[in-house]
Amino acid sequence: MAGNEIYICLENGDVFKGYSFGADGEVIGELVFTTGMCGYIETLTDPSYYGQIVIQTFPLIGNYGMIRSDCESKKPYLTAYIVREYCETPSNFRCEGTLDEFLKKNDIPGVYGIDTRELTRTVRETGVMNAVISSR
Repeated sequence: MAGNEIYICLENGDVFKGYSFGADGEVIGELVFTTGMCGYIETLTDPSYYGQIVIQTFPLIGNYGMIRSDCESKKPYLTAYIVREYCETPSNFRCEGTLDEFLKKNDIPGVYGIDTRELTRTVRETGVMNAVISSR
């Protein structure tokens, strides 16, 4: 698992370096977090995250893959997805694909290798802010 270097540049000037998965691209959006320990499929397809860059605080995401029947809607609404670590090879009998494949199919950039606890603390202390995700 060695994606290209990618940067999250916050409105307050903070910069976090991570690695890309999912779709390639540069995005701008409102940075928010979710603290769910499970239910990442529901988070990805929840319309309330429309246009937002979502930080998933639980450390390992993607371990049960993508399962259509667990989706909240027919498509994802978020702009980008940030995780500490994503699982490349899910192991669940219901798995219909990987998180990486899902993000690519829906043109959503993913970032992993980020200290999501620190990033979440920044958002919690500063308040919701805009961010840019870019490889430059």
